[in-house]
Amino acid sequence: MQISIVIPLLNEEESLTELHHWIAKVMQSNDFLYEVIFIDDGSTDNSWNTIASLQKKHPEVKGIKFLKNYGKSQALHAGFEHATGEVVLTMDADLQDNPEEIPELYNLVTQEDFDLVSGWKKKRFDSKIAKNLPSKLFNFAARKTSGVQLNDFNCGLKAYKRQVIKTIEVTGEMHRYIPVLAKNAGFTKIGEKVVQHQARKYGETKFGAERFIRGFLDLITIWFLSRFGKRPMHLFGAWGAFMLIVGFLFALYLGVNKLFINTDGRLITDCPQFYIALTAMILGSQLFLAGFLGELILRSKKNSKDYNVEKRI
Repeated sequence: MQISIVIPLLNEEESLTELHHWIAKVMQSNDFLYEVIFIDDGSTDNSWNTIASLQKKHPEVKGIKFLKNYGKSQALHAGFEHATGEVVLTMDADLQDNPEEIPELYNLVTQEDFDLVSGWKKKRFDSKIAKNLPSKLFNFAARKTSGVQLNDFNCGLKAYKRQVIKTIEVTGEMHRYIPVLAKNAGFTKIGEKVVQHQARKYGETKFGAERFIRGFLDLITIWFLSRFGKRPMHLFGAWGAFMLIVGFLFALYLGVNKLFINTDGRLITDCPQFYIALTAMILGSQLFLAGFLGELILRSKKNSKDYNVEKRI
């Protein structure tokens, strides 16, 4: 199997048949041995029936149906688990990604030896205020915090070596940061290709403005995990030690002041420094405990799925 195409979708029944025919035309003209894996992320329309109909007519089509909507990350994770191609490509099901880009993406991975090639929708047909400007801000922040120099982290059209998608684990809302996950896993040859962006032909976008809020929160998470994910004690222990030192110094000051300077009988609890020392020591102890718990969880963590498959064809 040369190519596996993983396509997550939610309520895209109008576009699925046209998308498959477009993909099949490109793949057959290039004599690729391929499979198309549709992941129905809890659609409420006839998307699954369309996938089942395509599968009956075309053996290269495979389908996975979730019991409910789990999100794009879980859909991609399920598709990656079942992909068998030498190169794995992902694309959206709304016809905004152009299958004509597939041969060049495949060649970049196989001939140029890239671990991952991400599409860059340099010219977009989305609303400039609703999507373009927030996307530029988001991509700028992602570049600065991750060190991965991509212009479009969230482009759905990407190509991977099979080893990459079998190594990383895409959970939560981390599909936006797959290049960062790949870099953290040791796959450093990451490229980018300008791809054609199509105007949406059917339906409406499934992502609202809240995706940018979640995106920035996920960016903080991925930054923390990349810096301290394998050594949480280095962060929590350092801050815990700092807070304990601050608390100890204030307590030492209070003790010296009480014994040798102000011996007029004034209670230590009447001094504001007492509460600073107490708070700092409590926080320091809690941070140390958080670091220890993080290390214990890290060493006992086991891989687990966070989605349920209803059907598979």
